[in-house]
Amino acid sequence: MKSIKLTDIQELRIVDVPLPDKLRAHDVLIKVKVVGICGSDIHYYQMGRIGSQVIQFPFTVGHEMAGIVEEVGSGIKNLQPGQRIAVDPLVACYKCHQCKVERYNTCLNQKFLGCPGQMEGALSEYIVLPESCCFPVPETVSFEAAVLCEPLAIGFYAVLQSTAIKNKTVGILGAGPIGLSVMLACMENKTQKIYMTDILDYRCDTAARNGATWAGNPQNEDIVKIITQKEPLLLDVVFECCGKQEAFDQALSVVKPGGKVIIIGIPEFDRYSFQVDTARRKEITFQNVRRQNKCAQFTIDKVASGNVRPLFMATHNFPYNQVKEAFDLVEGYKDGVIKALIHF
Repeated sequence: MKSIKLTDIQELRIVDVPLPDKLRAHDVLIKVKVVGICGSDIHYYQMGRIGSQVIQFPFTVGHEMAGIVEEVGSGIKNLQPGQRIAVDPLVACYKCHQCKVERYNTCLNQKFLGCPGQMEGALSEYIVLPESCCFPVPETVSFEAAVLCEPLAIGFYAVLQSTAIKNKTVGILGAGPIGLSVMLACMENKTQKIYMTDILDYRCDTAARNGATWAGNPQNEDIVKIITQKEPLLLDVVFECCGKQEAFDQALSVVKPGGKVIIIGIPEFDRYSFQVDTARRKEITFQNVRRQNKCAQFTIDKVASGNVRPLFMATHNFPYNQVKEAFDLVEGYKDGVIKALIHF
């Protein structure tokens, strides 16, 4: 089968590898149809690492995917060949104390699709995953929409970690796929106002067209001053979705006393810093978000119902033999890209 390997920084190669081995009782062989390129994939492409997670080349990245069940293990009763599925890329152990309290996203023995030292990624014609990672999707949900359910689930999970946001006023700093997923989750939860920022004008425009109350570029305007003028009491919750120190600083400035800052973005640096006096006097709560937990089926159901429509984020589509072009496009933020999808 064909598999796409990172062979060095900014180097991708299509290679032939053997089909996955014989299935265990609860394994599923999946024919990959569509894979989304995530910001974390670009970190690996650019730097070969995210924090302590360092690639040993060659390695296959990719974790946002949808496909078709090709074969199932002997112990599987609820999936069958030919079924269309979306994937939760986290494999939990279900044995550690984190799993026992259903914090699967912080499982102490977890493996994650496309994470160095854990599991090879999804950019292959076929992959094997446990049954627990596979979620059927109805025929009414396209493979492209099914792929977007992975980042969208992070958006719903982040909103669950924030507060009861119905009729609240929120900020979302970063209008990439995660920020836009948070926006959709806020809209579904009937947030009153959504203020968004991004350093790319086209992403601000996308946010404004698809549900944001206001969107602005902090490189072109004083977004703290504008938001403060529009909301003198400031914002109930701010979601930091871009992993930038400047955005973290802005979050502290626009969140109200007693408010909450949700940290979702993955920074390229190792430490954030913040004004202790501001955070203390405002009594701000910081909440980190690691991926998502128990939101995959909920998200698929929301998309299947038509209540949440994420397809506007899928701006570019590439066949797998143009994967290099796709990664370069996303890395350079070219041609209005928000989410590029690879088709097998």
